[in-house]
Amino acid sequence: MDDAPPLTEGVLFTDQYQLTMAQLYFRHGLAGRDAQFDYFHRTNPDYGTHQAGYCITAGLGGLLDWMSEARFGPAELDALAAQRGASGARRFDDGFLAWLSEHGHFRDLRVAAVPEGRVVHPHLPVLTVQGPLAMAQILETSLLNHMNYPTLVATKASRIADSARGSAVLEFGMRRGPGWGVNSAARAALIGGCNFTSNVGMSHELGLDPKGTHAHSLVQVFIALRGGELEAFRAYAEAYPDECVLLVDTIDTLGSGVPNALTVFAELRAAGHEPRGIRLDSGDLAFLSIQAARALDAAGFPDVSIVLSNDLDELAIWQILSQIDQEAPRYGVDAAALRARLTYGVGTNLITSAGHAALDGVYKLVAVRSADGSGTPWTPAIKLSENPVKIPIPGEKSIWRLYDARGMATVDVVAGVDEDPLAADPLVLHHPYRPGVRRVLRRDDIAEAERLAALVYSPGSGRATDPLAVMRDRRRADLDRLDPGVRRLVNPHVYHVSLTTEVKANQQRLIDEVTGIDRPPAAGGAHRDRPQG
Repeated sequence: MDDAPPLTEGVLFTDQYQLTMAQLYFRHGLAGRDAQFDYFHRTNPDYGTHQAGYCITAGLGGLLDWMSEARFGPAELDALAAQRGASGARRFDDGFLAWLSEHGHFRDLRVAAVPEGRVVHPHLPVLTVQGPLAMAQILETSLLNHMNYPTLVATKASRIADSARGSAVLEFGMRRGPGWGVNSAARAALIGGCNFTSNVGMSHELGLDPKGTHAHSLVQVFIALRGGELEAFRAYAEAYPDECVLLVDTIDTLGSGVPNALTVFAELRAAGHEPRGIRLDSGDLAFLSIQAARALDAAGFPDVSIVLSNDLDELAIWQILSQIDQEAPRYGVDAAALRARLTYGVGTNLITSAGHAALDGVYKLVAVRSADGSGTPWTPAIKLSENPVKIPIPGEKSIWRLYDARGMATVDVVAGVDEDPLAADPLVLHHPYRPGVRRVLRRDDIAEAERLAALVYSPGSGRATDPLAVMRDRRRADLDRLDPGVRRLVNPHVYHVSLTTEVKANQQRLIDEVTGIDRPPAAGGAHRDRPQG
């Protein structure tokens, strides 16, 4: 029996140019040369009407699982051997394929990363890969695929959980997400702040109880065949007497749905069971919540939950709660008590990160060994761009988070690999791509410095990730130490990632060296520094 994964899921889950570059490295004797790549994102999500001031990193567990298993086996090598170029000649030669047969795995790489669940910011190297150049290059596409989407969803989930003010949030976007990617998205949503998911497989994988109620179709069937909405509710209550949550808006929420639910709830209580809740999936959810709460309270069910769904996101939840705060007292309903009994079911807008569908996470070469052998020095590498935001931070580095006297995060610092940012007083910090922009901190301004990255994958030791509860705790702890201005939903305050003088000087030196290289003149003899027109 062949246990190898399909070609679409194994090591060929990459882009073609990664393989053609890897063969070029092999032909030039560079395939085994150690290189370093950094993964980071350039901007936080901007949803149009509202913006994120931070991200929550996620996806590392899935990436490391994939890296542990992926390798070039017979099926992958046969597929590459069958490729032909424009002339009909083989694109990948026997020598390169033989090298892949022996070295075509990721077990020789070292990965250091900011652990999942932590708050991260643009330009911070969230993950660093060191190891043989060819395989580190081939890793790029899959790494970005495994990291970008989950980070996007975890960030959205964190903002939604913040808006919910401590109420439970359920993820159920599986039907609207991108194929099998909904599994990594459900995991990311749980890291980012959702309490449960409707995704049964992922719930079991993570040791959680999957959550769900019933669909309108259940009521429709009973209306068509068995008599009506009340009969549908009774059937559901009979099947699940201790976890009965009824969807009350199939016909008329306040005219029939809530009254029929109250009838069934009274029958449940008389039989020795307590109802769990109702679900509202359409209409003015704030107003309907208030009216449903009035009816439930009057009938003696003040603890029954009200589950809200229907295209919710962080801004919609914020608006619902603001309306409840203003409107509930007019109907004699305690707004705080109502907020406490609400649960939010969030689907499409979370699973698709509506408004910002892709994180601009990138994977950039920042250093190569100056010669073969792990004991030789690193040579930093740079790329330039007409857009300065695309200039990476070269060389080996360490990353730190500095906290002020309040215990709040004040800046993330990219320092030299052996540099202690607290050794300098004052500490001069520089913008990652804007020359001359800097910040000065006195030693007394800094109460704590924390290293952010840890080794999570290395030769001989395999992978290291954490339980869901640990990742969730990280998120809560980081948000507690993040200023409210950075967390706000609209126009958040900018949190800065800065470079030490050592790192900034290294970056500028490389820029000067590259821009000083002689270039051929442009057509007509004019030397151009930038495209014209």
